[in-house]
Amino acid sequence: MRILQQNFLSRSRQFSSILPTCAISSNFRLLSSLKGKIIAIRREDQSVWERRASLAPTNVRRLVRSGVKVIIQPSNRRAYPVQSYLSAGAVLQEDISSASVIFGVKQVPVDQLIPNKTYCFFSHTIKAQEGNMPLLDAILEKNIRLIDYEKLTDDNGQRIVAFGKYAGVAGMVNILHGLGLRLLALGHHTPFMHIGPAHNYRDSSMARQSIRDAGYEVALGALPKSIGPLTVVFTGSGNVSQGAQEVFQELPHEYVAPEALRKVAEHGDTNKIYACQVRRRHHLERKEDGVFDPEEYDQHPERYISTFSKKIAPYASIIINGIYWAVDSPKLMTIPDAKYLLRPANTPWLPISVGAPALPHRMLAICDISADPGGSIEFMNECTTIDTPFCLYDADRNKDTKSFKGPGVLVCSIDNMPTQLPREATDFFGDLLFPHLLDIMQSDAKKSLEEHNFSSAVSGAIIASNGKLTSNFEYIQELRQLNLKSRHKACIDNGSEQSKKVVVLGAGYVSAPVVEYLHRDKNVGIVVCSQLKDEADALANKYPGVEPIFLNVLERPDTLVDVVSSADVVVSLLPYSLHHVIAKTCIETKTHLVTASYMNDDVKALHNQAESAGVTILNEVGLDPGIDHLLALECFEGVRQGGGKIESFVSWCGGLPAPECSDNPLRYKFSWSPRGVLLNTLSSAKYFHEGQIVEITGGGDLMSAVQDLDFLPGFALEGFPNRDSTNYRDLYGIQNAETILRGTLRFKGFTETIQALQFLGLIDPNPNPILHPNGPEITWRSLICNFLGLPNENIFYENLKRKLIERVNSEERVKAIEDLGLLEEDLVLKLNTPLDTLSHYLSNKLKFEHNERDLVILRHDIGIRWPDGKRELRGVNMVIYGDPKGHSAMARTVGFPAAIAVKMILDGEIQQRGNVLPFTPDIYRPLLSRLRAEGLESFETSKWL
Repeated sequence: MRILQQNFLSRSRQFSSILPTCAISSNFRLLSSLKGKIIAIRREDQSVWERRASLAPTNVRRLVRSGVKVIIQPSNRRAYPVQSYLSAGAVLQEDISSASVIFGVKQVPVDQLIPNKTYCFFSHTIKAQEGNMPLLDAILEKNIRLIDYEKLTDDNGQRIVAFGKYAGVAGMVNILHGLGLRLLALGHHTPFMHIGPAHNYRDSSMARQSIRDAGYEVALGALPKSIGPLTVVFTGSGNVSQGAQEVFQELPHEYVAPEALRKVAEHGDTNKIYACQVRRRHHLERKEDGVFDPEEYDQHPERYISTFSKKIAPYASIIINGIYWAVDSPKLMTIPDAKYLLRPANTPWLPISVGAPALPHRMLAICDISADPGGSIEFMNECTTIDTPFCLYDADRNKDTKSFKGPGVLVCSIDNMPTQLPREATDFFGDLLFPHLLDIMQSDAKKSLEEHNFSSAVSGAIIASNGKLTSNFEYIQELRQLNLKSRHKACIDNGSEQSKKVVVLGAGYVSAPVVEYLHRDKNVGIVVCSQLKDEADALANKYPGVEPIFLNVLERPDTLVDVVSSADVVVSLLPYSLHHVIAKTCIETKTHLVTASYMNDDVKALHNQAESAGVTILNEVGLDPGIDHLLALECFEGVRQGGGKIESFVSWCGGLPAPECSDNPLRYKFSWSPRGVLLNTLSSAKYFHEGQIVEITGGGDLMSAVQDLDFLPGFALEGFPNRDSTNYRDLYGIQNAETILRGTLRFKGFTETIQALQFLGLIDPNPNPILHPNGPEITWRSLICNFLGLPNENIFYENLKRKLIERVNSEERVKAIEDLGLLEEDLVLKLNTPLDTLSHYLSNKLKFEHNERDLVILRHDIGIRWPDGKRELRGVNMVIYGDPKGHSAMARTVGFPAAIAVKMILDGEIQQRGNVLPFTPDIYRPLLSRLRAEGLESFETSKWL
């Protein structure tokens, strides 16, 4: 006993800085009660790689000498062989039920939990981690007292028992090993190729020697100049970061302040490696004023943002993340941050060597030792493993675990790194735990906590006792409820719970591709709402699990609120005039919204409200507007990177019938709202032409501004300006362009027929008494006669045609009216206005038959001046045909972009709040990439002027 007291006194002095004096005194008082105690060390079975133990043989020997019986469960996987524990006095035994306290490292399988015992291990339950809630429930049910090592802390809240140092050591070794492989795949041999993974070494000293050898080569200039200066950023200052830095310091290195990181990244030496330790004050700042107050941050982390992705990450070659991330804390790097950082254009200072391959971007590797999925590094939503330690993550969120070649950053995020150095980790952990063993071993799970005299460190680590959560951890149940509540929008599909829910408003022409795309993800529940029940039912029948709902948005605002509040994202495919109604409801219910239509003024006015509510309203992700934006911006970016300037931009886009289906007076068939098509012909327009603003007033003048187009000579095309194109000088960032025009594309003959309809007054959006639904019946011939001012329809047919020629100024136009059936004796379905009445008529007259297909043509003509003075006219073209047995071209080009945008919001790729347009690279690049994967390809032509 005296020997044990001396040993313990030595250990107590060693840990006096972290163990309270009262706890040491308490442990001395408990020495006399150790004799006869029985504890057990269980085998680890959570992972085939888990070779650690909670206590080393040296710790066991001290306990045995004091009269403690230590049972060791058999395991041939444990790094310390059973014989080492037997030599220390432990008892080898499968049955550990006689022990009052059972020590482990990782989670215990539920079926192996023994009731009425005290268990010590890392439970991973304190954040209400969903995967470990069954374990916690079993612990409560079996009256187990759970002591979680993670919550053993000192009076300052600092952890006093952890494997952190060796997580940092192993992590640093692993990422240097991975860096060698990654650089080799990019075409660069480096000294890091001779560093192996951490578990290949007998101990850390052997790993360090390997790194010292590599460092010697670095100092002699063995790093290729083509990769430029390497910079390593360490986050945090705890045991994890310190362990990683101890290993890193075996390399020739120089530490710099965060403010100097960019300078050394641009101009540093390649005979050494630069390091930067980043603490909270370096990247956290209050949203309001940019100040960092550590005390306020500890209490209210939600008030702060991180500038790490903007001020530090762009200049880091390697990031070693060792910080603990708590819910509501700012993230170091978000998914949108990754999209920005992993693009070559963001690192213009990367060296370019003749004959040497260029690096894709500055950031080469991340070692996320914290291994908190979706935590401080948001885009790492799952850990890697010792079996598959690395993952290439690229800007489009692709993950590749089978190759080191290709775009992206190499990520190592193993959640049990210390087990790669199992003996040292066990020694280290056991020595930290030993001063608290005397306190822990007094535990009797059958007795209440009040009957014990635990130190504050141990008491604060007790998660559960006597069948319930302790007071410090009752929040876990509340957090579980919040997690459940956050999934209250989920629906059930074939008996499986879905974690996200999307509401599709509208089941018309373009809805099917939206539903089809989202339906591919079984974690997404889909509700389709329509005021035409048959439409919603048809979609639901085609895609199992989709829920149809009958809903008239204007007549049932209460139902709209209920439906929208149940969703994570709403996609509105309703007429754009209703979008502000939907947007207001989304803001009220804090639900994100996607539309394929222009952002009108009513929606634009809701920006601040949406931003304050944390709601994203993503507009203009369809065809036009939508894909036209994406292709233009992609081209502009490439031109800018090449040093060119945009001198002109002319864009044409239209949905058409395929040529073989266009034999009608309008040369058109309706694949979306007929009313919208007709109403747009009355719009005003404004555009730049050679530096001058050209304005066209509304009411019909637009059809006089038609142009013949021959960019695809096999098609007879014409076009007319569309809305206000002058806004796009700033929206697109093409301030040097003197000509900017966005126009609508049609087959020749469309505008002639439209003008005839306009001259007759058939596209008038104002109510006309003769078209009142309750008025007398009327035929189309009678209606035309009325519009011509004729007293009655009893006029000779040829005379009627002559009257029409006088009104519309063309025999061809009269022939078009005649061919449309507007001179027949068929009854008119009266819908108040000529526009609505004609729209309904044409929607049936000019609808696509089952065996017919449509066509989408998009064309950008972009004038470019290059730095050498040469001028290029580049054509960007997209020609898409519909499939009569599948989706129409219009449905695909509107529906797929909208669906992809919805998925990007669901997956956290789009995190801007308020009104958003797809004009930033983090949005338009992945959208284009995924559209191309759906077969929506474009091609370019070029002509030098």
